[in-house]
Amino acid sequence: MTGRGLVEGGVGGAVATAAMSAVMLAGSKAGLMEDQPPKHIVRAALPGHSRRRKPGEGVLAALAHFGFGITAGALFRLVSRGRRTPMPVGIGYGLAIWLASYQGWVPGVTVLPPISDDRPGRPAVMAAGHVVYGIVLATVLNRFRSRDDR
Repeated sequence: MTGRGLVEGGVGGAVATAAMSAVMLAGSKAGLMEDQPPKHIVRAALPGHSRRRKPGEGVLAALAHFGFGITAGALFRLVSRGRRTPMPVGIGYGLAIWLASYQGWVPGVTVLPPISDDRPGRPAVMAAGHVVYGIVLATVLNRFRSRDDR
């Protein structure tokens, strides 16, 4: 894998994270989730009470969310070795990230409850957001691949 491939994966991850963030914001506006999960995670990581709002948490949450999405995109590109990504594989990757995070490490560090114990709206919004992440990631990476095939 070349550095270019990792950059392409990172770009795909950034674009996919932006699309996913739009789904999350729409879910918040619709009243399906009170606060963005990245804010909960950053809030818990910062000093002080883990449930209290903290100055700058919104910016830090956005940076952390994009950093995670960019890294996940680069990792996917690395694992796929630059091959075309079938849409179901991209969707599966997005959902695997959701399950590993929201049924695994996020409740493990007691930031949010596991999916099965969470409020009804948040898991649906987050699952939809991760499906969108996978679709957009696959689309962007496939466009890079199509460009290389020309």
